[in-house]
Amino acid sequence: MNIPAETMEADDRHAGRRERSRRRRGAKPKGWREELLDWLKSLAVAVVVVAVLKLFVFDLTIVEGISMEPTLRTGERLLVNKIGYRLGGPARGDIAVLVDPAPAYGDGKYIVKRIIGVTGDTIEIRGGVLYVNGERLVEPYTDVAIASPDFGPLTVEPGKVFVMGDNRRSGASKDSRSFGTVPAGSLLGKAEFILWPIPRWKKI
Repeated sequence: MNIPAETMEADDRHAGRRERSRRRRGAKPKGWREELLDWLKSLAVAVVVVAVLKLFVFDLTIVEGISMEPTLRTGERLLVNKIGYRLGGPARGDIAVLVDPAPAYGDGKYIVKRIIGVTGDTIEIRGGVLYVNGERLVEPYTDVAIASPDFGPLTVEPGKVFVMGDNRRSGASKDSRSFGTVPAGSLLGKAEFILWPIPRWKKI
């Protein structure tokens, strides 16, 4: 009796599936060592991914002090975009994390300030008012006039930025009025979000 080739091929496929099913049912479960090894591998991959993202893409920082009030408060956690300044330059109005150019004993290595001027901008303070390129700068993020002596005019040099804290009370912020302009290369990144505390969570 001749059996069609199609029928034989179908029988072979069914037999193969039955055999694979039997093997699966009879497979020996993983021991605790294998389970632990798989878990450690997954954990290692996750740690590497987070480390790479932290190194090149984002970081977290904690606000210390009152220099950025009322915008930022001490103890708040910020999400910092590190890749933005690698792809493009800083802009006026950015809140940036930068290396402290004039650290004092007990201070942290980094500070958080607002970028007021970039290369070519002329900065001047007269009568408690901030001017950029001869025009009064509207600053909705501040709540008082600048309580410091007149300053400038100063023109920002190539490759540098002029930074200030949002707290304009006397002595509240150490910034470019005291330590001068800073290299754009000292900017670690742009603060994008307040992450903590949760009631203060927002884009900045």
